[in-house]
Amino acid sequence: MRPDASDRPLIHKILVANRGEIAVRVIRACREMGLKAVAVYSDCDRAALHVRYADEAYALGGDAPADSYLRIDKLVDVARRSGADAIHPGYGFLAENAAFAKTCCDAGLIFVGPSPDTIALMGSKTGARQAALGAGVPVVPGTETALGADVPDARIAEIAGRVGYPVLVKAVAGGGGKGMRVAATPDELPGAIRAARSEAASSFGDAAIYLERRLLRPRHIEVQLLADAGGTVVPFVERECSIQRRHQKVLEESPSLAVTPALRQAMAEAAVAVARHVHYTNAGTIEFLLDENGTFYFLEMNTRLQVEHPITELVTGVDLVQWQIRIAQGAAVTLLPARTLAPNGHAIECRICAEDPDNYFLPSPGRVLGLRVPAGPGIRRDDGGVTPGLDVPVFYDPLIAKLSAWGEDRPHAIARMARALGEYEVRGIKTSIPFFRWLLADADFREGRFDTTMLDDLLQTRAGHPFLDISPEAQETALVATALYAFDRVGERPDAAKERHLAPAQSAWKLQARRDALR
Repeated sequence: MRPDASDRPLIHKILVANRGEIAVRVIRACREMGLKAVAVYSDCDRAALHVRYADEAYALGGDAPADSYLRIDKLVDVARRSGADAIHPGYGFLAENAAFAKTCCDAGLIFVGPSPDTIALMGSKTGARQAALGAGVPVVPGTETALGADVPDARIAEIAGRVGYPVLVKAVAGGGGKGMRVAATPDELPGAIRAARSEAASSFGDAAIYLERRLLRPRHIEVQLLADAGGTVVPFVERECSIQRRHQKVLEESPSLAVTPALRQAMAEAAVAVARHVHYTNAGTIEFLLDENGTFYFLEMNTRLQVEHPITELVTGVDLVQWQIRIAQGAAVTLLPARTLAPNGHAIECRICAEDPDNYFLPSPGRVLGLRVPAGPGIRRDDGGVTPGLDVPVFYDPLIAKLSAWGEDRPHAIARMARALGEYEVRGIKTSIPFFRWLLADADFREGRFDTTMLDDLLQTRAGHPFLDISPEAQETALVATALYAFDRVGERPDAAKERHLAPAQSAWKLQARRDALR
């Protein structure tokens, strides 16, 4: 049901201050709502998909984020020149930058997100911990104040002794696993402090750290929220985000096998309490750690749309991006928890990245020469940012698409995701698709026996074995190439033996060329 349209600030045109798949996602929401969308682009993104989808597009110049998508002055200038009423930040880049939100507001633009003060408060990890405690929500044992560069290691060692080992040294301004190091013993603490401070300073411009006890084998559970200016806060069914590689989420699902209905209600109430305590508005996410005993602790709050929002949309039928825009116009959230906390089936999302899983997941930029996107029942295929002929630049996050699958239950969702991954084909660059095919076949994953450490441990056991491309098309290509090779050897010329080792590759190439000509 759509909220009443009275007494809202009018939005006719939105500038999407982002790129890639999330920019495409927001532009689509604008189009469905009858709003104009303005895209911005760096030099290397001139032909990008989000530029093609928008009603208008403006150059920012440069390639690196610091010269383009992080330039607040350029973004606000484009908003003025284009006549945009509002700015949607997406996620990443400036989405959780309080200065950007304030500059937008000062310029008379509607910022599609929470207030600058709330972004600043919850963007500080220590400030967010204090807010959670103020709301009566438990936090992981640790320090509640920042430990600046002037605090000596000896003092930090004393504090770590009280917090308890193993201890996490974390950047106050951090996120996404950056500026985080583990010290299992007091001897490891000085090195962890130096490494965390260095990465925090280079990534966030702030070397301040704090300490947090490392829970052993926890699950990472998060609760999506929508909140309006009238104080209504609506929680959604949880998302399971424990499948992580080096503290980075790679696969998410909803709901979680580890969360009972009673625990879901308790975590939802805790999330709402934190949001109300800080007078939160718009979309946000409260992240928790769940220990082996079923006790949960506040971890942090993301004051933006999450990468994994599609799975919440699949199991609730709620368009979170459209609700972000409605709330920004002053609309009341009319959704009922009876709907948002009762999942309809099960959904899984895989983050498809331009990475080489056989080379330590290093980025794999380059030109996309061919693309076949999966479809069929239960497959969401609208979360991509590349097309054939486009380049994946070296300057940005390697996420190129998100593949989401819905099923009546978890086994059904896994089966659909496995089928979709088998159909997915990206030629010209390396991607994480073969890795996900392998992961979905793992017995522990299928049985739900995992925590935040499971994937890193599992990858270590592979000892460098390659993630073979086992898609049906890859298998067919290999079989036909072998058959062609055998056929070519019948009646082989005497001088053909020296060419024999090239035949399988040539046959496979010929087969692929024939396929491409027919497409």
